[in-house]
Amino acid sequence: MEYIGGPPQDGCFLCDAATSEDENASLVVMKTDLCVVMMNKYPYNSGHLLVAPLRHVASLAELTSDESADVLRLVTVATATLEAEMKAEGFNIGANLGSVAGAGVPDHIHFHVVPRWAGDTNFMPVLADSKVIPEDLTKTRERLSVSLARLVGKEGLT
Repeated sequence: MEYIGGPPQDGCFLCDAATSEDENASLVVMKTDLCVVMMNKYPYNSGHLLVAPLRHVASLAELTSDESADVLRLVTVATATLEAEMKAEGFNIGANLGSVAGAGVPDHIHFHVVPRWAGDTNFMPVLADSKVIPEDLTKTRERLSVSLARLVGKEGLT
């Protein structure tokens, strides 16, 4: 409800998070030279991550080949992290490109990585228009940050 009923925000929260010195407050899980991985402040499920290039670009065509490769690499590592840390059984992964497609930030491309579990849809969204998120976002961010860094290190990637 904070997102739906709150005032429109100025600027780009993805750019703000990417440049923030306080990764906990900005919910940043990891940054590379080209991309940022962060918790979604208004998640569909626990562990809902966003992967975005650091550059403020609106479309896939505007990404460099290095940015495209880094985004896909981080989406891949994010799924492995969520499987290891949160025992995710499946994923919804995608991007909403443009306002008419539902993009909340149509001018900064980003990808959603939403972990899923058998039976994770329950009565709360139907009866109360609410989702139950069982862990504070900053605690989830801390756990995933450590795990993601470990997996990236195993691959020899920075």
